[in-house]
Amino acid sequence: MKQTITRLLFASHLAAASLSLTSCDNLLEPTPAQQLPADKAITDAGSARAAAIGAYDQVQAYYRLNWPVLGFLPGENVRFNGTLNQFLQIDQNQLSADNVLITEAWTQMYQAVNSANNLIAALPGISDPLLPAAEKNQLLGEVHFLRALVYFDLGRGWGGVPLVLTPTRTKENGQGLRRSTLAQTYDQVLADLTQAETLLPDGATRNRAVKATARALRARLHLYRQQWAPAETYATQVIASSNYRLVTPYRAFSTAPFLSQESVFELSFSNSDANTMWNNWFPSALGGQFNFQPVPAAIAQLNDPAVGGTRSALLASTVIAGANVTYGNLYSRSAQRDDPSYVLRLAEQYLIRAEARARLGKLTDAIADLNAVRARAGLSPTAATTADQLLLAIENERKIEFAFESDRWFDLVRSGRAGEVLGVTDQRRWLFPIPFNDLVADRDLEQNPGY
Repeated sequence: MKQTITRLLFASHLAAASLSLTSCDNLLEPTPAQQLPADKAITDAGSARAAAIGAYDQVQAYYRLNWPVLGFLPGENVRFNGTLNQFLQIDQNQLSADNVLITEAWTQMYQAVNSANNLIAALPGISDPLLPAAEKNQLLGEVHFLRALVYFDLGRGWGGVPLVLTPTRTKENGQGLRRSTLAQTYDQVLADLTQAETLLPDGATRNRAVKATARALRARLHLYRQQWAPAETYATQVIASSNYRLVTPYRAFSTAPFLSQESVFELSFSNSDANTMWNNWFPSALGGQFNFQPVPAAIAQLNDPAVGGTRSALLASTVIAGANVTYGNLYSRSAQRDDPSYVLRLAEQYLIRAEARARLGKLTDAIADLNAVRARAGLSPTAATTADQLLLAIENERKIEFAFESDRWFDLVRSGRAGEVLGVTDQRRWLFPIPFNDLVADRDLEQNPGY
């Protein structure tokens, strides 16, 4: 049963020492379940560390399946090969407010927000000799980053959303909180990233936030806000760090044991905490369900030496009933089930900076950044020379570079080209619907137009 904002934000997630909520039969009268007293939840070094891991776990929950699907399936690289209506709606850009994936993603994201809120509220008051100031600051910086990531994703998915910035522990806490504007939502993302960058240490940790992690997301945020100069500045800071480099061959960034030097931030899984995304991509002969299929045009582009280059490694093939079947191979660890979710890669920072520089008229520098990504894929330099040619070349490079990641749909929406490229001319459909259950539970919550 799906949860609403009101219900999901106030019961205890005991394993992570952070608060979330189980569902109940009456949407309008939720009852707390397994509630943990606020003064007992996060009180010492051990519970603070557990709460931080819990916050990562909540982010991991929506990146495990729902968020990547909402990023790649509405685009043109992938089709849904099945009959489940919730996936078909996304594939056909015909979402409804009761779509299961939309509801799950929204719910999981606000659970992640609340996990962060609980730790942000509790950490300053903890006095434990086993939790030194440096570690306390680091944990605080990590959850500010995580809250920024979630609100950034909520903003680009739904537009302005309710900004919940304090722990929600009773059924009354989540009601009556109206939606902020998109600008206000992104302002909160910036505030959290600014705080995170101040608190986080330098370092090369790739599955927990460090300063460069916050800077990389900030570069992406400025790109979405069309703030070209700071987008260039923050991408440059990440690119200039000796902790990161583009790895070759292309497939190396997604090869076990993962955490390659190209990875700025990824979410780790293990056999006991499995990522089963591979199951949606592999054909049945290989133990999968083959729910997501690269479309013929994407297969042709990835296999074209002049377009895909070594990124053809994103594809694999097998013979089924005498026919050659091609499938997506980004998530391939069917036995170990430990494929990470890729959130921030250095290749994106190069393409962010390339786009920002092209917008600023720095065409030579923009071409150099684009060519860095192309060279890693074994491609010749771009033939683009004008600003318009270069911007289209960057867009197309992103389409191939992040073919099966949560990128393409949001790229076309932020650039205003979803209508031209995908035929989604009703711009009201460029945002996802607020889940129906949440609208029922909170009369002050307004639906996006067109739903």
